[in-house]
Amino acid sequence: MKKPATAGGAPPACPICGKPATPRCRPFCSPRCADVDLGRWFGETYRVPAEPVEESTPEDDLSG
Repeated sequence: MKKPATAGGAPPACPICGKPATPRCRPFCSPRCADVDLGRWFGETYRVPAEPVEESTPEDDLSG
């Protein structure tokens, strides 16, 4: 079976360790790397940038 290739023609690499990804755990190479990634999200190592949101008060909702 032929491995899927990226734009450069190389097989996709695991974002955690760099080994070739497996179809079963894609985009990771193993369940361990998938768990490492999930742990990084839970530990807030990864963050999604966002604009701060101003808190509204009940009075603001009524005046609009």
